[in-house]
Amino acid sequence: MNIGLYVFIVFAVLFVLASFVTVQQGMVAVITVFGKYRRILTPGLNFKIPFIEKVNKKISIQNRSAELGFQATTIDQANVNFTSMLLYAVFSQDEETIKSVAFKFVDERNFMQALVRTVEGSVRAFVATKKQAEILTLRREIVDAVKDNLDKILEEWGYHLIDLQINDIAFAAQAEKEAAQLRGQGISLFREEVAKGMSSAAKMMSDADLDASVILFSMWTESIKHFAENGKGNVIFLDGSTEGMQKTMKDMMALQSLDTTANQSRTKKA
Repeated sequence: MNIGLYVFIVFAVLFVLASFVTVQQGMVAVITVFGKYRRILTPGLNFKIPFIEKVNKKISIQNRSAELGFQATTIDQANVNFTSMLLYAVFSQDEETIKSVAFKFVDERNFMQALVRTVEGSVRAFVATKKQAEILTLRREIVDAVKDNLDKILEEWGYHLIDLQINDIAFAAQAEKEAAQLRGQGISLFREEVAKGMSSAAKMMSDADLDASVILFSMWTESIKHFAENGKGNVIFLDGSTEGMQKTMKDMMALQSLDTTANQSRTKKA
């Protein structure tokens, strides 16, 4: 085959392949020529001039949703945590709207950042004029205030707001209180498990006619090991001698004896 003919056939195939663009349903494609806007392609098979016209961006005209979480401060300085859901879409498929969507922002990430900050700013501006006691009863008013402000801004960007829902409102102090309760419950359970373990070990040693003070000795050595492994530069003076260990064990056994006596006294009174 003639080389020239072969090159021509290859070029023709590439030309034909580059001439067609498929746009999926729910999308539109923006065509540019040397970087300048030219026209819009609708869903289906479309023709473009190869190597001259370029698909600059494909834009979804379907509904989109975003979940937002942020904090606002009331007029009486209470921090309020909000969780919301935003439903929005491209305002219309007319040329000017699509051009705004395609060229107002550098990319989708920048658009989302501006959208989130705008919603946060609207909520914070409204909450800043209200007291903490009012917030929980003003859910609908917050949504209406944000929508009024957001609709105008989104239309300039080529979008419109379909729905905004405030899913959760929680005060920061309340959240911290709940977290503190959970931490306290965890510590309580830990201490309870330690007590059960020590009681079980003491009973086993008693059944085997062994001195229960061995448990205290084990606790002593484990404590010294923990101090050595997890020390952060602070100096802690411990008497590691035999005499010091015996004195510490006597003190611990005395405390145990006092605790047992106190428990027995409470039982008798009950």
